[in-house]
Amino acid sequence: MVSTTGSTPEHGTAVSGRPMPYDEGAVHHWVTVPGARLHIAEYGSGSPLLLLHGFPQHWYGWRKVTARLAAQHRLIVPDLRGFGWSEQPKRGYDADGLAGDMIALLDALGLERVGLVGHSWGAHVGFRLCLRAPERFTGYLALNMTHPWPRHRAVVPNLWRMWFTEFIEYPVLGRLVLRHWPGFTRFLLRRQVGDASVWEPGELREFAAAAGVSAHAGQAMFWQYVLRDVPRLMKGSWRHHRLTVPTVLLGGAQDPVIAPSLLAGGESRSDDLTVRVVPGAGHHLPQERPEEVAEAARKLFSRG
Repeated sequence: MVSTTGSTPEHGTAVSGRPMPYDEGAVHHWVTVPGARLHIAEYGSGSPLLLLHGFPQHWYGWRKVTARLAAQHRLIVPDLRGFGWSEQPKRGYDADGLAGDMIALLDALGLERVGLVGHSWGAHVGFRLCLRAPERFTGYLALNMTHPWPRHRAVVPNLWRMWFTEFIEYPVLGRLVLRHWPGFTRFLLRRQVGDASVWEPGELREFAAAAGVSAHAGQAMFWQYVLRDVPRLMKGSWRHHRLTVPTVLLGGAQDPVIAPSLLAGGESRSDDLTVRVVPGAGHHLPQERPEEVAEAARKLFSRG
Protein backbone atom coordinates (compact mmCIF):
# COMPACT_ATOMS: atom_id res chain seq x y z
CA MET A 1 0.00 0.00 0.00
CA VAL A 2 1.28 3.45 -0.88
CA SER A 3 1.57 5.85 2.03
CA THR A 4 2.64 9.46 2.20
CA THR A 5 4.66 11.16 4.91
CA GLY A 6 5.43 14.83 5.08
CA SER A 7 8.41 16.70 6.47
CA THR A 8 10.21 19.95 5.85
CA PRO A 9 13.93 19.74 6.71
CA GLU A 10 15.26 22.84 8.41
CA HIS A 11 17.92 24.10 6.01
CA GLY A 12 19.26 20.70 5.18
CA THR A 13 18.52 18.07 7.80
CA ALA A 14 18.40 15.01 5.58
CA VAL A 15 17.25 11.46 6.23
CA SER A 16 20.51 10.20 4.69
CA GLY A 17 22.56 12.11 7.24
CA ARG A 18 24.19 14.14 4.45
CA PRO A 19 23.36 17.86 4.43
CA MET A 20 20.68 18.75 1.91
CA PRO A 21 21.27 21.84 -0.26
CA TYR A 22 18.96 24.72 0.52
CA ASP A 23 16.82 26.17 -2.24
CA GLU A 24 14.34 28.93 -1.51
CA GLY A 25 10.75 27.87 -2.00
CA ALA A 26 11.39 24.13 -1.85
CA VAL A 27 9.21 22.10 0.51
CA HIS A 28 10.49 18.60 1.17
CA HIS A 29 8.61 15.45 1.97
CA TRP A 30 8.83 11.70 1.49
CA VAL A 31 6.44 9.29 -0.21
CA THR A 32 6.53 5.53 0.22
CA VAL A 33 5.97 3.54 -2.98
CA PRO A 34 6.34 -0.24 -3.37
CA GLY A 35 9.96 -1.03 -2.58
CA ALA A 36 11.29 2.44 -1.78
CA ARG A 37 10.77 5.67 0.12
CA LEU A 38 11.18 8.60 -2.27
CA HIS A 39 12.22 12.13 -1.41
CA ILE A 40 10.37 14.95 -3.16
CA ALA A 41 10.97 18.68 -3.37
CA GLU A 42 7.91 20.73 -4.27
CA TYR A 43 7.64 24.31 -5.47
CA GLY A 44 4.90 26.74 -6.44
CA SER A 45 1.26 26.20 -7.30
CA GLY A 46 -0.86 25.75 -10.37
CA SER A 47 -1.08 22.95 -12.90
CA PRO A 48 1.29 20.16 -11.84
CA LEU A 49 4.54 19.27 -13.57
CA LEU A 50 6.69 16.25 -12.71
CA LEU A 51 10.45 16.86 -13.22
CA LEU A 52 12.82 13.87 -13.45
CA HIS A 53 16.55 14.46 -12.94
CA GLY A 54 19.49 12.90 -14.76
CA PHE A 55 22.74 11.27 -13.63
CA PRO A 56 24.65 12.05 -11.42
CA GLN A 57 22.25 14.64 -10.06
CA HIS A 58 19.16 14.82 -7.87
CA TRP A 59 16.33 17.30 -7.24
CA TYR A 60 18.75 20.22 -6.78
CA GLY A 61 19.79 19.99 -10.43
CA TRP A 62 16.45 21.55 -11.42
CA ARG A 63 16.70 24.66 -9.24
CA LYS A 64 17.45 27.09 -12.10
CA VAL A 65 14.37 25.85 -13.94
CA THR A 66 12.06 25.69 -10.92
CA ALA A 67 12.88 29.33 -10.11
CA ARG A 68 11.43 30.24 -13.52
CA LEU A 69 8.31 28.03 -13.43
CA ALA A 70 7.10 28.05 -9.82
CA ALA A 71 4.87 31.07 -10.39
CA GLN A 72 2.80 29.17 -12.95
CA HIS A 73 3.02 25.54 -11.87
CA ARG A 74 3.11 23.15 -8.96
CA LEU A 75 6.50 21.53 -9.49
CA ILE A 76 7.00 18.00 -8.18
CA VAL A 77 10.70 17.17 -8.21
CA PRO A 78 11.52 13.70 -6.87
CA ASP A 79 14.83 12.01 -6.32
CA LEU A 80 14.68 8.80 -8.32
CA ARG A 81 14.97 5.56 -6.40
CA GLY A 82 18.43 5.34 -4.84
CA PHE A 83 19.46 8.92 -5.64
CA GLY A 84 19.65 12.06 -3.55
CA TRP A 85 17.64 11.54 -0.37
CA SER A 86 15.47 8.70 -1.61
CA GLU A 87 15.87 5.23 -0.19
CA GLN A 88 18.46 3.04 -1.92
CA PRO A 89 17.12 -0.54 -2.12
CA LYS A 90 19.03 -3.32 -3.86
CA ARG A 91 16.73 -3.61 -6.89
CA GLY A 92 14.38 -1.67 -9.14
CA TYR A 93 16.80 0.46 -11.22
CA ASP A 94 15.70 -0.59 -14.69
CA ALA A 95 13.63 1.89 -16.71
CA ASP A 96 10.41 -0.02 -16.12
CA GLY A 97 11.04 -0.13 -12.38
CA LEU A 98 11.84 3.58 -12.17
CA ALA A 99 8.79 4.39 -14.30
CA GLY A 100 6.66 2.28 -11.98
CA ASP A 101 7.89 4.35 -9.04
CA MET A 102 6.67 7.52 -10.75
CA ILE A 103 3.22 6.10 -11.49
CA ALA A 104 2.94 5.03 -7.85
CA LEU A 105 4.08 8.49 -6.78
CA LEU A 106 1.37 10.18 -8.85
CA ASP A 107 -1.20 7.80 -7.38
CA ALA A 108 0.00 8.60 -3.85
CA LEU A 109 -0.29 12.33 -4.52
CA GLY A 110 -3.76 11.91 -6.03
CA LEU A 111 -2.71 13.28 -9.42
CA GLU A 112 -4.48 11.81 -12.45
CA ARG A 113 -2.61 13.84 -15.10
CA VAL A 114 0.51 15.99 -15.02
CA GLY A 115 2.95 17.60 -17.39
CA LEU A 116 6.23 15.69 -17.62
CA VAL A 117 9.78 17.02 -17.93
CA GLY A 118 12.82 14.75 -17.98
CA HIS A 119 16.55 15.30 -18.33
CA SER A 120 19.10 12.71 -19.51
CA TRP A 121 18.38 9.46 -17.62
CA GLY A 122 15.21 11.04 -16.28
CA ALA A 123 14.19 11.68 -19.89
CA HIS A 124 14.82 8.00 -20.70
CA VAL A 125 12.43 7.09 -17.89
CA GLY A 126 10.05 9.76 -19.19
CA PHE A 127 9.78 8.14 -22.61
CA ARG A 128 9.01 4.83 -20.92
CA LEU A 129 6.27 6.53 -18.90
CA CYS A 130 4.69 8.08 -21.99
CA LEU A 131 4.58 4.72 -23.78
CA ARG A 132 3.34 2.88 -20.71
CA ALA A 133 0.72 5.30 -19.38
CA PRO A 134 0.09 8.09 -21.91
CA GLU A 135 -3.23 8.97 -20.31
CA ARG A 136 -1.35 10.29 -17.24
CA PHE A 137 0.56 13.04 -19.08
CA THR A 138 -0.63 16.24 -20.73
CA GLY A 139 2.69 16.71 -22.52
CA TYR A 140 6.33 15.74 -22.35
CA LEU A 141 9.45 17.92 -22.50
CA ALA A 142 12.49 15.65 -22.99
CA LEU A 143 16.01 17.05 -22.60
CA ASN A 144 19.32 15.56 -23.78
CA MET A 145 18.03 12.08 -24.56
CA THR A 146 17.14 10.21 -27.71
CA HIS A 147 13.69 8.72 -28.27
CA PRO A 148 13.07 4.94 -28.30
CA TRP A 149 13.48 4.68 -32.10
CA PRO A 150 17.01 5.93 -32.88
CA ARG A 151 18.22 5.17 -36.39
CA HIS A 152 20.90 2.47 -36.37
CA ARG A 153 22.95 4.37 -38.93
CA ALA A 154 23.15 7.22 -36.41
CA VAL A 155 23.72 5.04 -33.35
CA VAL A 156 26.77 3.11 -34.55
CA PRO A 157 29.01 6.13 -35.36
CA ASN A 158 28.17 7.63 -31.96
CA LEU A 159 28.80 4.61 -29.73
CA TRP A 160 32.22 6.00 -28.81
CA ARG A 161 30.49 8.82 -26.94
CA MET A 162 29.49 6.34 -24.24
CA TRP A 163 33.11 5.51 -23.32
CA PHE A 164 32.66 6.74 -19.76
CA THR A 165 30.01 4.11 -19.01
CA GLU A 166 32.76 1.47 -18.95
CA PHE A 167 33.84 2.97 -15.62
CA ILE A 168 30.32 2.94 -14.15
CA GLU A 169 28.19 0.07 -15.39
CA TYR A 170 30.10 -2.98 -14.15
CA PRO A 171 29.26 -4.34 -10.68
CA VAL A 172 31.93 -3.67 -8.06
CA LEU A 173 34.07 -1.50 -10.38
CA GLY A 174 31.32 1.05 -11.00
CA ARG A 175 30.53 1.43 -7.32
CA LEU A 176 34.20 1.83 -6.43
CA VAL A 177 34.68 4.53 -9.07
CA LEU A 178 31.60 6.51 -8.04
CA ARG A 179 32.26 6.13 -4.32
CA HIS A 180 36.00 6.74 -4.20
CA TRP A 181 36.84 8.78 -7.30
CA PRO A 182 34.81 12.02 -7.08
CA GLY A 183 37.21 13.65 -9.52
CA PHE A 184 35.81 11.38 -12.24
CA THR A 185 32.28 12.66 -11.64
CA ARG A 186 33.48 16.27 -11.62
CA PHE A 187 35.37 15.64 -14.87
CA LEU A 188 32.24 14.28 -16.54
CA LEU A 189 30.14 17.23 -15.46
CA ARG A 190 32.71 19.74 -16.72
CA ARG A 191 33.24 17.89 -19.98
CA GLN A 192 29.56 17.40 -20.77
CA VAL A 193 28.65 21.08 -21.04
CA GLY A 194 29.38 23.59 -23.76
CA ASP A 195 31.05 25.97 -21.29
CA ALA A 196 32.38 24.56 -18.01
CA SER A 197 31.99 27.94 -16.29
CA VAL A 198 28.24 27.25 -15.92
CA TRP A 199 29.16 25.07 -12.93
CA GLU A 200 30.00 26.67 -9.62
CA PRO A 201 32.62 24.79 -7.55
CA GLY A 202 30.03 24.05 -4.88
CA GLU A 203 27.72 22.47 -7.42
CA LEU A 204 30.45 20.16 -8.67
CA ARG A 205 31.28 19.13 -5.10
CA GLU A 206 27.62 18.50 -4.32
CA PHE A 207 26.92 16.27 -7.31
CA ALA A 208 30.22 14.40 -6.97
CA ALA A 209 29.41 13.70 -3.32
CA ALA A 210 25.87 12.67 -4.28
CA ALA A 211 27.21 10.23 -6.87
CA GLY A 212 29.37 8.65 -4.18
CA VAL A 213 26.49 8.19 -1.77
CA SER A 214 24.29 6.84 -4.58
CA ALA A 215 27.02 4.61 -6.04
CA HIS A 216 24.91 1.45 -5.92
CA ALA A 217 21.98 3.14 -7.66
CA GLY A 218 24.18 4.76 -10.31
CA GLN A 219 26.00 1.55 -11.18
CA ALA A 220 22.80 -0.52 -11.13
CA MET A 221 20.94 1.88 -13.42
CA PHE A 222 23.68 1.77 -16.06
CA TRP A 223 23.98 -2.01 -15.76
CA GLN A 224 20.25 -2.55 -16.15
CA TYR A 225 20.36 -0.44 -19.29
CA VAL A 226 23.02 -2.76 -20.71
CA LEU A 227 21.12 -5.90 -19.72
CA ARG A 228 17.62 -4.84 -20.72
CA ASP A 229 17.40 -1.72 -22.86
CA VAL A 230 20.29 -2.25 -25.26
CA PRO A 231 18.98 -5.68 -26.39
CA ARG A 232 15.49 -4.19 -26.82
CA LEU A 233 16.84 -1.35 -28.95
CA MET A 234 18.89 -3.72 -31.09
CA LYS A 235 15.85 -5.95 -31.67
CA GLY A 236 13.59 -2.97 -32.38
CA SER A 237 11.27 -3.91 -29.53
CA TRP A 238 9.65 -0.47 -29.53
CA ARG A 239 8.81 -0.36 -33.25
CA HIS A 240 5.19 -1.33 -32.58
CA HIS A 241 4.74 1.36 -29.92
CA ARG A 242 3.59 4.88 -30.74
CA LEU A 243 4.21 8.09 -28.82
CA THR A 244 0.82 9.76 -28.42
CA VAL A 245 1.76 12.32 -25.76
CA PRO A 246 2.56 15.75 -27.29
CA THR A 247 6.34 15.91 -26.97
CA VAL A 248 9.10 18.49 -27.39
CA LEU A 249 12.64 17.09 -27.53
CA LEU A 250 15.50 19.51 -26.89
CA GLY A 251 19.14 18.62 -27.43
CA GLY A 252 22.43 20.46 -27.22
CA ALA A 253 24.40 21.16 -30.38
CA GLN A 254 27.60 20.38 -28.46
CA ASP A 255 26.24 17.47 -26.42
CA PRO A 256 29.12 14.95 -26.22
CA VAL A 257 26.81 12.16 -25.02
CA ILE A 258 23.63 12.43 -27.11
CA ALA A 259 24.65 13.87 -30.48
CA PRO A 260 22.03 15.89 -32.41
CA SER A 261 21.96 13.18 -35.09
CA LEU A 262 20.48 10.79 -32.52
CA LEU A 263 17.42 12.98 -32.04
CA ALA A 264 16.03 12.50 -35.55
CA GLY A 265 13.81 9.70 -36.78
CA GLY A 266 11.10 9.61 -34.13
CA GLU A 267 8.53 11.69 -35.99
CA SER A 268 7.06 8.70 -37.84
CA ARG A 269 6.42 6.97 -34.52
CA SER A 270 4.80 9.98 -32.87
CA ASP A 271 1.55 11.88 -33.13
CA ASP A 272 3.07 15.21 -32.13
CA LEU A 273 6.85 15.43 -31.77
CA THR A 274 8.95 18.56 -32.14
CA VAL A 275 12.77 18.31 -32.10
CA ARG A 276 14.98 21.33 -31.54
CA VAL A 277 18.75 21.65 -31.09
CA VAL A 278 20.02 24.44 -28.83
CA PRO A 279 23.17 26.12 -30.25
CA GLY A 280 26.24 26.16 -28.01
CA ALA A 281 24.73 23.91 -25.36
CA GLY A 282 25.90 20.52 -24.14
CA HIS A 283 24.34 17.69 -22.15
CA HIS A 284 22.98 19.70 -19.19
CA LEU A 285 20.34 22.03 -20.57
CA PRO A 286 18.70 22.66 -17.13
CA GLN A 287 22.07 24.07 -16.01
CA GLU A 288 23.22 25.68 -19.25
CA ARG A 289 19.96 27.04 -20.70
CA PRO A 290 17.37 27.16 -17.89
CA GLU A 291 15.40 30.01 -19.48
CA GLU A 292 15.08 28.14 -22.77
CA VAL A 293 13.97 25.03 -20.91
CA ALA A 294 11.42 27.04 -18.91
CA GLU A 295 10.12 28.79 -22.02
CA ALA A 296 9.72 25.47 -23.83
CA ALA A 297 7.78 24.17 -20.82
CA ARG A 298 5.55 27.25 -20.74
CA LYS A 299 4.64 26.88 -24.40
CA LEU A 300 4.10 23.13 -24.28
CA PHE A 301 1.99 23.06 -21.12
CA SER A 302 -0.11 26.07 -22.05
CA ARG A 303 -1.51 24.33 -25.13
CA GLY A 304 -5.26 24.08 -25.18
